Amino acid sequence: MDCVIIGGGASGIACAVRIKQNMPESSVTVLEHLESPCKKLFATGNGRCNITNTGADGYEITKGFFESIGLVLRESNEGRVYPYSNQAATVVNILLAACEKYGVKIVTSCNAYKVEKIGGQFNTFTDKGIFTSDTLVLAAGGKAQKSLGSDGSGYALSQMLGHSVTELSPALVQLTCSSKNCRALKGVRTKCGVSIEINGEIAESSFGELLFTDYGISGIVTMDLSHNVNDERLASGMDRCVAVIDFVPAMSEAELKKHIDVFGSLEGILPAKLCSILERQANGEAERIAKYVKSWRLIVTGTKGYSFAQITAGGVDCGELGHSNESKITDGLYIVGELCDKQFRCGGFNLNYAFSSGIRAADDITKKA
Repeated sequence: MDCVIIGGGASGIACAVRIKQNMPESSVTVLEHLESPCKKLFATGNGRCNITNTGADGYEITKGFFESIGLVLRESNEGRVYPYSNQAATVVNILLAACEKYGVKIVTSCNAYKVEKIGGQFNTFTDKGIFTSDTLVLAAGGKAQKSLGSDGSGYALSQMLGHSVTELSPALVQLTCSSKNCRALKGVRTKCGVSIEINGEIAESSFGELLFTDYGISGIVTMDLSHNVNDERLASGMDRCVAVIDFVPAMSEAELKKHIDVFGSLEGILPAKLCSILERQANGEAERIAKYVKSWRLIVTGTKGYSFAQITAGGVDCGELGHSNESKITDGLYIVGELCDKQFRCGGFNLNYAFSSGIRAADDITKKA
């Protein structure tokens, strides 16, 4: 059985190794358009590589796979799982060592520009020749962080084989806002509730750390909600987006007003710089300050774009894929990882999907071989 995998990132390399573990006699070739594979993995988890999360679907699959190639894991806060070394380089080294051990062929600096299926076999056209295979895995990633390998080329390849691609936008990304108050609050962090309002309706809400910046807002809660914001729709005027912030979810407006009446301010609860801005906006009126604290509105003008995004929202329609990411349209085709319209919040969930989808695909490929 011959398998070609387009993309040498998390999902592609995991898929390749698992196929060879299951079927040592198979031929597996990974085509990677950068000069070396797994470049994006080095940057994940602030260089620590948040591999998975104990609460993620497919956690046991990912955990078992890494244990099978000798990587020891450790659990951190909120179920986040990292390599024991706390270094992304360890993950990359272990994966590439497994490729060498099991005989995975990796062709680097290789750009795939066309795929087709003729007579039961796939032809992958690249600037290094044509690669023919019984099975094809598209693991080319999304559009986030092009410099690390995700240039969006996989979407066109998917469409060549009959698949549709949903609307794309940056996700797990910072948001830009028009308010000058964000710049005034630059560097201020606070744990709060945030809702994204699109055209007057709440699209999604979450709780977590918010960070004010000179361009708008960042922090985990912002990143988790950012997939709701679409730059093209905002630019065209189709959407109007507002971030609605509840700085103190644990207290009601009445309780906040009472605190101000007794103590003169909210500096015992919120950062002083934030209190100062809220007080100025409310002209020092306790009732209005309390109202702003519970529902402070910032007009969102867009995201920081794909260069800053961790992942891409949207992708190949998952309704066209089976449980093991096999195509329902083209036999022998599998589409895995970020290329799929499957996004999750921060905390190792997205990287877990990349690994587990690649592993599931590999198991299905070898089962059917």
